[in-house]
Amino acid sequence: MFTMDTVSAYIAIGIVAGFLAGLLGVGGGSVLVPALVWAFELAVLPEQWVFRLALGTSMATILFTSVSSVRSHHLHGAVRWDVVKNFIPGILLGTLFGTFLARHVSSNFLVGFFALFMGSVSFQMISEYKPKPGRLLPGKWGQFSVATFIGTASSLVAVGGGALTVPFLAWCNVPIKKAIGTASAMGFPIAVGGTIGFVFNGWTAPGLPVGSLGFVYLPALLFTVVASVLVAPLGAKAAHVLPADLLKKVFAVVLFVIAVNMVRGLL
Repeated sequence: MFTMDTVSAYIAIGIVAGFLAGLLGVGGGSVLVPALVWAFELAVLPEQWVFRLALGTSMATILFTSVSSVRSHHLHGAVRWDVVKNFIPGILLGTLFGTFLARHVSSNFLVGFFALFMGSVSFQMISEYKPKPGRLLPGKWGQFSVATFIGTASSLVAVGGGALTVPFLAWCNVPIKKAIGTASAMGFPIAVGGTIGFVFNGWTAPGLPVGSLGFVYLPALLFTVVASVLVAPLGAKAAHVLPADLLKKVFAVVLFVIAVNMVRGLL
């Protein structure tokens, strides 16, 4: 279960996820989950728990990458803290509910939902849709409702919320770089609720590998966190230099390829 190959895989996964977390405010979960599934299969972890362990470990990793990423975005003045404050209650409620669902539905459903989620986000990111000039963010209750949905969907597929938060904020005419910075700040409360939920819901699961804390696999968490935290600030710096529209389109292609590969695995 614990070899140099698996350690190298965890470090490589952390580097990629950390850079993307800083670059696009996505928490890195969209890459972490399928990559961890591959790494856990390489480590020969119990097949029935591989996907849930990937979800839980991804959430726990986002706890650390989000802090590193949001600090860099804050220094660039790119975080709308008023929006973050309004989103937090709904996000915490949604993430706890999403992890409960993840414990009680089949692995095939989770994989299929994840693939559909990634495919839809890919389409949304690559489209040229422009919001109406006068569209603004909804009020506090509207933001609470949106945050609850984002928290539920994000914890169900173990992403940091940026894949939904960035398009929503852009739809409400928040400048794209501020949308990315604000989304990175959403990653922490999503990860808090999600990690607690995956630990609690996996606590009594039979046959988990040694080193598991519920559905969080600690050896993988250690190495991915060290790598991702070191790299996330580099991604955040790049986000304020490189053209955001091009970055979104490249990332959309990556998400689409991931979604297609996961559907092929189901079939």
